Amino acid sequence: MLRAAIGVVCGVLATLAPAHAASLGAPAQVAWWIWPLALFACCFLLGIVAVPAGIGGGTLFVPIVASFFPFHLDFVRGAGLLVALASALSSGPMLLRSGLGSLRLTLPLAVLASASAIGGAMLGLALPAAAVQVMLGVLVLGIVGVMLLSHGSEYPLVRRSDLLARSLALHGMFVDRASGRTVQWQVHHTLGGLAAFTVIGVMAGMFGIGAGWANVPVLNLVMGTPLKLAAGTSGVVLSLVDSSAAWVYLHRGAVLPLIAVPSVLGTMLGARIGARLLHRLDARAIRRLVLGVLLFAGLRALLKGTGVWP
Repeated sequence: MLRAAIGVVCGVLATLAPAHAASLGAPAQVAWWIWPLALFACCFLLGIVAVPAGIGGGTLFVPIVASFFPFHLDFVRGAGLLVALASALSSGPMLLRSGLGSLRLTLPLAVLASASAIGGAMLGLALPAAAVQVMLGVLVLGIVGVMLLSHGSEYPLVRRSDLLARSLALHGMFVDRASGRTVQWQVHHTLGGLAAFTVIGVMAGMFGIGAGWANVPVLNLVMGTPLKLAAGTSGVVLSLVDSSAAWVYLHRGAVLPLIAVPSVLGTMLGARIGARLLHRLDARAIRRLVLGVLLFAGLRALLKGTGVWP
């Protein structure tokens, strides 16, 4: 199953790359409806591998689609926010009901990240596409580094919460159903966490990618949130942050249904299958595949923005 999935992914990308290159030169001899179908298939595969790899579909969507499809970067970023938003909205209520998402922890972080995401979206749409492409390549390579280096602690030790965390009542408990353990949690370094989420919001809005890759390390490694609670709270935060930035792209006309609809449908369907196959697929092999694809897409975006690789 895994080898077949890898082969299909590589086959799709290998097929799309020369078509994209041809579209930059002579007029493409491909019917218009081929691209939405190819986009649906690609996003379906991205959704399958995103769940076992532990990374949001939006993080994979923007660099890969921007690199291998002949769509303007603004439309790709607008669709990327909707992809990340759809995933977050589908999981958010369940996470809150199960206790793996904390509304108390979400609200102060989401307020700052949402405001900065609006500014990031406006800034990203105002900058030249080539400049955003270069910055996207740098960011994607940074994501690869974060995924390689960050190994979160399942139950980090927080001896004493800070004054700001106590004032905001950032503490609570949840039940880890896997172990049957009731986990009491509190956070520290709250001011640093709020500052980090402000920066994360700018990046999420500017590049149109979900920020789960950054939310979870900040919540877990900086603020001391248990790993499962960090992952759940990150999903709830994304549902608020991505919606704020998505409105900017929608208002500016940067959301094209021909791109957004097959992207969201493909990713959501693939994610459902990926969730069911989570215990059967080798998560480490999937993670290596995702890292390899992101590394290639990041380098291509960087070279494409500088004009070295059209």
